[in-house]
Amino acid sequence: MRLHGTQRVNEQGHLEIGGCDTVSLAQEFGTPLYIMDEAHIREICRQYYLSFIQGMKNAEVIYASKAFSTLAMCRIVNQEGLGLDVVSGGELHTALQAKFPAERIYFHGNNKSAEELAMAIKAGVGRIVVDNFYEMSLLNELAEEMHESVSILLRVTPGIEAHTHEYIQTGQIDSKFGFTLVNGTADRALDLALSSSNLVVKGIHAHIGSQIFELESFSHEVHIMIQYMADIHKRTGYLLEELNLGGGFGIYYASGDEPARIEDYAKTVQNALENACQNYQFPTPKIIIEPGRSIVGTAGTTLYTVGSIKEIPGIRKYVAVDGGMADNPRPALYQARYEAVLANRAGEETAEEVSITGKCCESGDMLIWDINLPKVESGDLLAVSCTGAYNYSMSSNYNRLARPAVVLVEGGKGDVIVKRETYSDLLRNDVLPERLTHLPIASR
Repeated sequence: MRLHGTQRVNEQGHLEIGGCDTVSLAQEFGTPLYIMDEAHIREICRQYYLSFIQGMKNAEVIYASKAFSTLAMCRIVNQEGLGLDVVSGGELHTALQAKFPAERIYFHGNNKSAEELAMAIKAGVGRIVVDNFYEMSLLNELAEEMHESVSILLRVTPGIEAHTHEYIQTGQIDSKFGFTLVNGTADRALDLALSSSNLVVKGIHAHIGSQIFELESFSHEVHIMIQYMADIHKRTGYLLEELNLGGGFGIYYASGDEPARIEDYAKTVQNALENACQNYQFPTPKIIIEPGRSIVGTAGTTLYTVGSIKEIPGIRKYVAVDGGMADNPRPALYQARYEAVLANRAGEETAEEVSITGKCCESGDMLIWDINLPKVESGDLLAVSCTGAYNYSMSSNYNRLARPAVVLVEGGKGDVIVKRETYSDLLRNDVLPERLTHLPIASR
């Protein structure tokens, strides 16, 4: 397993993160356990800040909180000088409860409710990214009722199919997101927005997908968007001042992944921006990017305890852990690949090939197929790396499994930032109707 951030193998042969022995973390907090490396998160935030905010004349970095949203994470992002992207009332509420400055919050989503939009207007979020005509009309009506003027970006689908999993492509024409560029829908949306009494169009937004390794995709995106902004200016005389390029910057998960450096990502965007603005004689707009996965992905590790082991001679050896698709659905959803190490025997040589399965009642509950590990024994601790993004945030209570705790580690100290759920938590919202409390038990 490739080590990331502060991960290392200590003198006891144990995996250590943030100065904390993972064996000790398991003893103190139990498993499954999400472990987040605070120093690593902050270091990546600073790389983005240096490369984009300081490295470019007019740029902003917005953390896409859907990757991992907690009060503690919002505080870290704010302290590092980044903005925040939210896509629901729940994520907005989390940000506001964390005292995140509302003016640095961008609100996304393809089906925002009236309640969510009103909540955003009342809070004074910096930008609402309008995704469709229904939302535009609803937002304008709400803003008028609330006597507010709302700054918006229009989300455009530019027709770029980034080379990534089809479920996480979003820039192609056939997408549920945004106003399509090539068929004139985006033009109609822009005209309607400009004529809306309570909406102020600041710019446009485009997002071409996730887990993208080819920087040329971002360069292509910049050229298409600048050309479109220049066309708008010629057609309407209206000058858009902001271009939000979305996120999508890829990270390392397993062997074969070759992510670019953040500074090269920034240089690619900068060079493309300069060339496009020169080619289309368009004033340089403010550039906004929305990294999520690339800020927290490699900073997260999930720690499991090995339970049952089943060997089918000549076919496969299954090693089951005390979690699975309920705490990490990505392998089942996207065929996502991960690396792992035995955290309590991290210094040992590999001795066998096994497949890691979860405890959910599904044949598809597989975390890792065909991984080489030391001879695995029940009771071993398995650490799966790069689980910081879309693991906790997509976790579920399938099979009535309680969600794991999340621990933030730094300087040899681990702090719980999300408590482990209990069985009582699972029943907290259950309601038993009165008519079911007095029915006799059927005889058989």
